[in-house]
Amino acid sequence: MPASLPSTPNSATEGNIQSSENRQRVALVIQYLGTRFHGWQRQLNQRTVQEEIEQAIESVLGHHVTLHAAGRTDAGVHAAAQVAHFDAVTPIPAHRWASVLNSRLSDDINIRASTAVDASWHARFSALWRRYRYTIYTDARPNLFVRPYVWHYYHAPLDATLIQAALRPLVGRHHLAAFHRAGSKRPHSWVDVQAAECIRSGSFVHIELQASGFLYGMVRLIVGMLVEVGSGERSLNSFTEIWMQQRRDMVKYAAPPQGLCLLRVGYPDFPFAPDIWYDTQPKFVFSHSQPTCCMT
Repeated sequence: MPASLPSTPNSATEGNIQSSENRQRVALVIQYLGTRFHGWQRQLNQRTVQEEIEQAIESVLGHHVTLHAAGRTDAGVHAAAQVAHFDAVTPIPAHRWASVLNSRLSDDINIRASTAVDASWHARFSALWRRYRYTIYTDARPNLFVRPYVWHYYHAPLDATLIQAALRPLVGRHHLAAFHRAGSKRPHSWVDVQAAECIRSGSFVHIELQASGFLYGMVRLIVGMLVEVGSGERSLNSFTEIWMQQRRDMVKYAAPPQGLCLLRVGYPDFPFAPDIWYDTQPKFVFSHSQPTCCMT
């Protein structure tokens, strides 16, 4: 049932005062398992994260509100700390919205926390950077408990040092049209890549990219080619020449979506404590010759 709203004011003046007092911008830190979603953005006749959370908010307020996110994830992609905000006129304290919404959401969405932010703060436009992690599982034996979160690639050994070497020249401001999927409304392909690293832990290879913003499909296209480099199928020089020369025609394959996770989003004055958003996707590591899952 929708939460009760203040009683109707007796005059227009009283109503304006009450609306002003109860108007707030609420920021959310959101986790979701992308497996059964057709991405973040609301789409006709498709299940999306944005729509489900907006419907939960509507069930409380009694009317539709728009949820603005830091970035849009594709179908099947997960998020450990997506950030979004909405505006509402409501007596509900901002910090309570997390529990209010979680009681109305499905098990594959979780609101980590909520808080009030200034009316000038925007989940997308106030963000300084976004960071993604892609996880590859290289053991030839399937593992049911990691399958939903990794690309199970075992066709050839992957050399993480070669992948790291391929990533190094990507750091900086570059025109990455080679990794820009068709269908994007973005007018250009310039990207400021702030960090790029590859870390191997036994059978798990973790690739992390941080940038001020990402092109449509960019991370999965990069990872698809990095696997060619790590397996020895493609040389380091070939990889670098392709994106430097903007050869989109040479980029054929995208890594599957389930290995990708929006890890976190950075802001100049983020209103949430680091333990809420900094690194909340458990990282698969290799310990005592067995795959385990731990927080890093």
